[in-house]
Order: sequence, then structure tokens, then C-alpha cells
Amino acid sequence: GWIRDWDDPLNRNKTGYFGSECDGGFAQFTKAHHKNILPVDSPLTDAELATFSCSYSTAEGMLTRANVTDADTVLVTGASGGVGSALVQLARRRGATVVALASEEKHDQLAHLGAHLLPRSPANLPRALEAAIGQRTVSVVADIVGGPAFGQIIDVLERGGRYTCSGAIAGPMVNLDLRTFYLRDLTFTGSTVLSPEIYPNLIRYIEAGEIQPMLAATYPLKDLKLAQQAFIDKKHAGNIVVVP
Repeated sequence: GWIRDWDDPLNRNKTGYFGSECDGGFAQFTKAHHKNILPVDSPLTDAELATFSCSYSTAEGMLTRANVTDADTVLVTGASGGVGSALVQLARRRGATVVALASEEKHDQLAHLGAHLLPRSPANLPRALEAAIGQRTVSVVADIVGGPAFGQIIDVLERGGRYTCSGAIAGPMVNLDLRTFYLRDLTFTGSTVLSPEIYPNLIRYIEAGEIQPMLAATYPLKDLKLAQQAFIDKKHAGNIVVVP
């Protein structure tokens, strides 16, 4: 989770993350400030609870930054991954209509989440949207993919639409026609450092049973290399958990 300077907790420049700015992401033992520790009252297993801490908090941060409500139609890219499947659940929890892009071989594993499922790269995205939800545009794009498909994703945002991003697994360099950006009154939000209310909110959703874990597999810490290879291979849906 996010490690803050608790004398200045809203300062994004004083934050770090386990395994990135702070060692301990793959450690058997580590330490954290007591304000970083929040109890969860849930019958879920430790491995199931572990699926929430990174993927779901990232997704909730994106949706919060984009101010998603029940009036929205949200397009989620990379919907079979940890963050993507969390975005689907959390946007649905807010009452939004959700359209999810994912490899068709993974649709069966995602069907229970309640999204309209489309192939990862539809030949004609506006037409596919119209067939799925009766309209050719969406009000929000929640993107963790980027890459070559970026242009067609932006093109289906309605006037005044919002784009929120927390990843670029298909490539960080994209082409953007600035005229599309300003003529359509779009809002772009990046999302990385979470505001402090995100995690307590997420715990409330877990305790109320409003979101479910997507635990694809667990690996013991000694098999970390196998876990990382499985993550790279991306044949799973949901989250892979390493158990210390």
C-alpha cells in the first residue's frame, strides 16, 4: 500500500509504495506505520483479501478521480486483469452501466460481474457499443491499456466525457489529436497516489459484501519467479497472490 509522511499525508511528493520506493513488496516480513494498518472484518481468506489491496484501490482511485456515478456509461479496457476486473465491479457498485473489453476466451470468467462484454479489440468499436448498449459513445473511459488502441478509445467518448488512466500495459506512447481533446470538452485524469479516503471506503465495500475477490491463483513466496511468469503470460482473470 501507499506509505505516507503522516505529518504531511496529502503531499503526493512524500509518498511511496511497497516494492517500489520502499523495500518489502516481496518480503516474508516487513514493517509499516500503524496508520497504514486498517482492520477488515470479513470471512474472506488472507489470499482473497490480498487481491483488494493494490488492484481494487487503484481502480477505486480512478473512478473517484473521474467522479463516476449511476448516470455514467463506463468503458473498461483490460477488463480481465486485476485492475480491470476491479474497475468493472466498482463501477457497477456505483450504479454505472459498464462495457468491458477483454479477450473472448476470458468472457466466461467475467460474465458474473454484470458488464456488457466485448472483444479486446473490436473491428468497429462504435458499432459494437451500439449493439451492446444502444449507443455509440460512453461518458467515461477507464483505461489501463493505452497502446495502439488509444485513438479509437478516445473517439467513443461523448462530448464532455472523462478519461481516467492508471496504466499502459499495451504501450505508454500514444497518438492524441489535441483537436479531439479540446473540441469535445474532454477531461483527462491520471491516477496513481490515492487520496486517504479510498482505502477505508474499499474496506466498507468488502465488509458489506458489495465487491468480490477475483483470486486466479496463489503461489508460495519460494515460487515467486513462477508467479511473475504467470502474471506476464496473462492467461488468468483477476489477481495472482504470493503467499509468504
